[in-house]
Amino acid sequence: MRTDCNIGSIRFTPLSRQQVVADFAGGALTSDAGAILLRESDRRLRLFDRIDQIIPDPRDAELITHTQRTLIAQRIIAIACGWEDLNDHERLRVDPLMQIVTERGVDDEQPLASCPTLCRLENRVSHKTCVELSRLLVEVFIESFDSPPEELTLDFDATDDPVHGQQEGRFFHGFHGGYCFLPLYVFCGTKLLVAYLRPSNIDASKHSRAILKLLVTRLRQVWPEVKITIRADSGFCRWRLMRWCDRHGVDYLLGLAKNSRLLEMNQELMAQAEEAFNQTRQKQRLFGELCYAAGTWDKERRVIAKAEHTDKGSNPRFIVTSREGDPQQLYDDGYCARGEMENRIKEQQLGLFADRTSCHDFVANQFRLLLSSFAYVLIEHLRRVGLKDTPLAHAQVSTIRTRLLKIGALVKVSVRRLVLHLSAAFPLADLFRQIVSRLTTPPASG
Repeated sequence: MRTDCNIGSIRFTPLSRQQVVADFAGGALTSDAGAILLRESDRRLRLFDRIDQIIPDPRDAELITHTQRTLIAQRIIAIACGWEDLNDHERLRVDPLMQIVTERGVDDEQPLASCPTLCRLENRVSHKTCVELSRLLVEVFIESFDSPPEELTLDFDATDDPVHGQQEGRFFHGFHGGYCFLPLYVFCGTKLLVAYLRPSNIDASKHSRAILKLLVTRLRQVWPEVKITIRADSGFCRWRLMRWCDRHGVDYLLGLAKNSRLLEMNQELMAQAEEAFNQTRQKQRLFGELCYAAGTWDKERRVIAKAEHTDKGSNPRFIVTSREGDPQQLYDDGYCARGEMENRIKEQQLGLFADRTSCHDFVANQFRLLLSSFAYVLIEHLRRVGLKDTPLAHAQVSTIRTRLLKIGALVKVSVRRLVLHLSAAFPLADLFRQIVSRLTTPPASG
């Protein structure tokens, strides 16, 4: 394995009379041996093959060194392992494990793709291709079910993606206090359906109705009887969205921004909560319901009102819903559960670097967001299938990476075998074996 960039030794404080020295000349070693688990996830999902089939490749097949599938696998697996920058591939391209997980095979004389080659891939993907890749996310979601679900709750949310250059589509956003994009995410539980990059000079709900229509149409093609609920904060509480849901049998649980009229209608309940707090000096939460229509709405709708009073004062909250049921249960078990989606967005933005949208071209940045999304899909499959009923079954992406992907190993290559010699002191060796067994066992046929 090439070591021309790893010249020179590093000296540390001696241990007793022994010198402590390090170098980067260990040969066929990898720091990301756990990425082999992501290879097994991909073999179940066939993500890289399907992405490759979607993206047109205009290159002359007789003149290329790296297949497009190899480029895709190299980029996505590197992101999953924590190497988000293209510059990281200047060293990663000679990593024997990275060569294995891309299915290219280990070749000492021919490293994987360079930074410029990967950059050219990112910048030649079209908007139409990004749309097709977005459809693939939905198809993978559908395939993740062994049997038709009875009910699906689709969580919609927008987040800020700060930018620090002159990227196309960047605008100053007053609420977030800087230049940014405003990507829209849709999750169902821990599963990602939509990662859609948008400029920030728009309403937070922009295009959400169109996206919901596309999702509902496709999901009902597969599962005609499935009950679907959209859940989102007050930024998505728009009457046209609710009217579409009413007409197409889709339920909604949407935050509703408080205003003087709502506060007036909820005044009696708030007074009861305040009186109970004054008597007990303990936090009070009372729930009721209203029949309300804002001036722009097409009709009145059911509103759940929460009257909360603590030592910090009153804290009223409202949600609008088409669902029946106990107000407190709808609020606590229904609406508040959307907070878990924020953890999924953090995994995407912070753990998988979806905010590294530093390309000048807007479409290239959308493609980068999708690369991060597919890295999330790989790790989510690993978590949902390989880690089911284990201590890491609900672990964050960053924890999974630290505990299971960042493993040192010696790679030995022969004509017949590729052997990864993992550390004998690895604390999660038994769990690692269990994950491999689950991922390599063919799923039961339905």
